[in-house]
Formats: sequence, structure tokens, C-alpha cells
Amino acid sequence: MEIGGEKRAVSIRLLESGERIRAACDLINNRYAWRGYGSDHRIPVDAYHMTFTAEVDGKIIGTITLAVDSAHGLAADTIFKDEIDGLRALPGREVCELTRFAFDPGVRSRELMAALFHIVFVYGHRTHGCTDLVIEVSPRHARFYEAMLGFRRVGVVKMKEEVATRAQLMWLEVATIRERIDQLAGRRDHAGSRSLYPFFLSPDEESGIYRRLSRAAPEIIARPWETSARQEMELTDFIEMLSTTSASARLAGSRTI
Repeated sequence: MEIGGEKRAVSIRLLESGERIRAACDLINNRYAWRGYGSDHRIPVDAYHMTFTAEVDGKIIGTITLAVDSAHGLAADTIFKDEIDGLRALPGREVCELTRFAFDPGVRSRELMAALFHIVFVYGHRTHGCTDLVIEVSPRHARFYEAMLGFRRVGVVKMKEEVATRAQLMWLEVATIRERIDQLAGRRDHAGSRSLYPFFLSPDEESGIYRRLSRAAPEIIARPWETSARQEMELTDFIEMLSTTSASARLAGSRTI
């Protein structure tokens, strides 16, 4: 991939080794501490968390963790459990969370960032049947996730006591990701927008990822990206409920945030 005007060797990995996990954690703590979010963050290592890295010439320059919902819950449940439970209550929904995202600001490559997100989406959907993604972000970064990937704000801003900072829950339906990939992937005529989708992998590259996933885990059975009519209706009701709740809460509680 061309980065900074030079051809560089890049790779995206699903981490397994302790050494690489430590390197990814160092990147996270470096970036989070710089923004005032603390410097003692750890990457969970268990069956419900998959950590991916983007590497250039063998050096980790980006990382993100996909958390699969389970009886243990998700990290965002700490302050957004009611909102996430609203999604869980919808039939046929499998909620996953994106967490521990960090990217080296010295490596400016939308293509590499897009490839990292694309592969995480492919893995989450194909391997775990994820239908909905949530992410907890600083309110000042919410616009980034809206413009880059199409996430939507859910509920109101809340305080994270452990790091003394505010957080916004955001949500994105996986079916929407599929639609935007089909519409925009490889469309560099749309590259002037802030969206990452024009930089997503081509259909041939994505098919290659599917084949590699199937060889690695033959038991993976793809679920359809499409949402059923019933789910679509219930999801619409849920979105409307969130919008109403969000507006009311902003009026009632904006002075306390």
C-alpha cells in the first residue's frame, strides 16, 4: 500500500501473541493518555474479545477490539446498559461493541484505516453473526464516527467516573455497512467526502477475506445482511424511541452533564 508517497508492506492481523498484544496496548495507552483518558488501559484476552491490528513494516500503527455480547455484557454496559438492552430486546439482534480503538497520527492513510474497519466488520458478521455495532466515544469525536462510518448517536452524553470524562454511545446497523460498502467501496470519485467507505476493500478482496475465514473456520455460516420486514419495523420503533428519549433527556438534564 502507498503511504506517504512510498510503497510500504502492510498487514492486518487478528492478535494471538502476548508480545503483539502488549505493543497494541502501548499504542492505546499512549494515545489515550495524550487525550486525558488515562494510561492504564488493558486489552481483554478472552473468548469474547478479538483484537485486530494494522501494521506497517511490522510496526503496529492501529488497533481495535471487537467485543461480542455475552452473559458478561459489554464494556459500554457500565453506563449505557439501558440503551444497549433496548437493542438486545429486539428479535434476532446480535450486539457487538468496538472498543480500544487507536491509530498512530503519524501514519496518515485512510486506505489502511478503512481496511482495518472492513476486516473487523467482515469477521464480526461472518464469525459471530453481529447485526448491530455500538461504540462509546468522547462527545467531541462523535462527528468523526458519524462522517467516517455512519454511526448514530444514542441517548445522551453521560459521565464516565473512572476516567472523569464524558461519553456518548453510538450505534450502527451492520446491514447499513453492507449497503454503503456496495454503494461506495472503490468509488474514489467520492473520496473527497469524509466517509471511509470509498477506501474500503474491493469486492474481490472482500471475497478473498471470506474464503480465508471459511478455510480457517469451516463452521462459520454466513447470515444474510438483510433485515427482515418485522425486524425493520421494530428497529424503526426503537430508533424513534431513542430519538424521543434523547430529546427529552437533553431538555431535562443538559445542565447536569
